[in-house]
Amino acid sequence: MRRRTFLGTVGSGTVIGVAGCLTQENESGNGGGNGDGGDGNGAGNGTDSNDGDDSDASTLEGTLEVVTYESMIDTENSAGPWLKEAFEAEYPDVTLEWTRLPEQGINYYIERASRDVEIEPDVYLGLNVDDLVLVDDNLGDGGLFGELERDRLEHAGRVRDGLDMGDPHDRVLPYDTGYISLVYDENEVDEPRTFEDLTEPAYEDALLAQNAQASDPGQAFLLWTIDAFGEDGYLDYWRELDDNGVRILDDWTESYSGAYMEGERPMVVSYSTDQVYANEYDYDFSRHQVAFLNDQGYANPEGMAIFEDSDNADLANAFFDFVLSNEPQAEIAQRNVQFPAVADDHVDLDEEFDQYAHVPPEPVTVGYDRLRGNLDQWVDDWAREFASQ
Repeated sequence: MRRRTFLGTVGSGTVIGVAGCLTQENESGNGGGNGDGGDGNGAGNGTDSNDGDDSDASTLEGTLEVVTYESMIDTENSAGPWLKEAFEAEYPDVTLEWTRLPEQGINYYIERASRDVEIEPDVYLGLNVDDLVLVDDNLGDGGLFGELERDRLEHAGRVRDGLDMGDPHDRVLPYDTGYISLVYDENEVDEPRTFEDLTEPAYEDALLAQNAQASDPGQAFLLWTIDAFGEDGYLDYWRELDDNGVRILDDWTESYSGAYMEGERPMVVSYSTDQVYANEYDYDFSRHQVAFLNDQGYANPEGMAIFEDSDNADLANAFFDFVLSNEPQAEIAQRNVQFPAVADDHVDLDEEFDQYAHVPPEPVTVGYDRLRGNLDQWVDDWAREFASQ
């Protein structure tokens, strides 16, 4: 889930941190959150990254270039610097080189591939199912990334059930996940229980949402309404939201760190991990209540894949197994404020993270097969009516 940078002014002090969730816009950059996961020394002790791997640490050498969203690597407390130091400690003759994702996101690499221009990175860290659909809609089935070599990935089998992105070409491996929800001020509104509640007079002029053309949480919320009301009903539902005064802003930073934190409205589309930050920065918990409409939250796993032109498959596979090992999974979860991709019994998270990061009773998502050939049209149809608000 590309992440969101959290810059908020509260009271008399300015608090700078990052709040976690869904994945590629610069505004939604999560990484570098509270650092609860450890001291960040990157020693790599206690990881099980290369147990049973065909590639012994003593035989691997070279440079692995990984492209990822900015907030994964832009602060000392982001997950990226920790991963680099720990991975290089695990593999002393390997250098992990981070590259910032271009402003165009996945479209930059789609364009280069369509023109047969060299793609320099080996690995893309931060893919979601929407990206895969864009790749295949533009390049044809199975484009841009190579099929995973699962027989070389000891830890691939530890990924939790329900995080499969449905890629028929098996190109992507999840490394974390987050859930879109609503965050609300219980001093101003009652908890909304259903989507239909948001169209009632009690929630008139209450909701802040994001532009589905420009914002990952905005697109995720749109897809959640498509899952709830179907292709033939979602625009009618949005017309009801519009009639009830929903306000659509460009991105998460503008809607949450801006309008919501400044008290302009009492409810915002955001993430089910927001209370982690409320606790970290001693914010008013009454203004950080989490609501799961229809007892659901929209799941958006983030994954990693190897560019098909890469000559560094050995290093990439070692990196994938490392990322899915115990300590890196805990560090990524707590620094990105996401949920681990692997089963709970493999990851030791702080008690406060467990307490304040909420999992919806029923995670939902719109999968690859349903998105393929439809995503652009759904977003365009929505944008014609609502994006200019």
